[in-house]
Amino acid sequence: MTHLVAIALRSYDTWRMRSTLTLLVFAAVFFQAADARSFELEAALKAQHAQYEEPGEYHTAQSGGMSLSEAIQSVKNRTGGKVISAETRVEGGREVHHIKVLKDGKVKTYKINGRSR
Repeated sequence: MTHLVAIALRSYDTWRMRSTLTLLVFAAVFFQAADARSFELEAALKAQHAQYEEPGEYHTAQSGGMSLSEAIQSVKNRTGGKVISAETRVEGGREVHHIKVLKDGKVKTYKINGRSR
């Protein structure tokens, strides 16, 4: 005589599987969108700060270099922006005028060669 043994398989729970897949899809979309937003926010913050902007060009002036007031006037005429700060630093035995200009909501630093020391 032969005995048949029935193996009880766990029933397939479609409700649990669908809800799990739905949660996984939402999580993937959320984390993908969060990554994209963080890069956009980082780029926007960098655009607002002068330290991330590329430095202005060096300009050589004739006859020994410009004074700070001459450099300020030159940058103001060339850019049309508002000068918010200006200072002279000595770099490599030469004066370099660092002039920060506000134009269209952005600050840009211009460097103008001054007199030799």
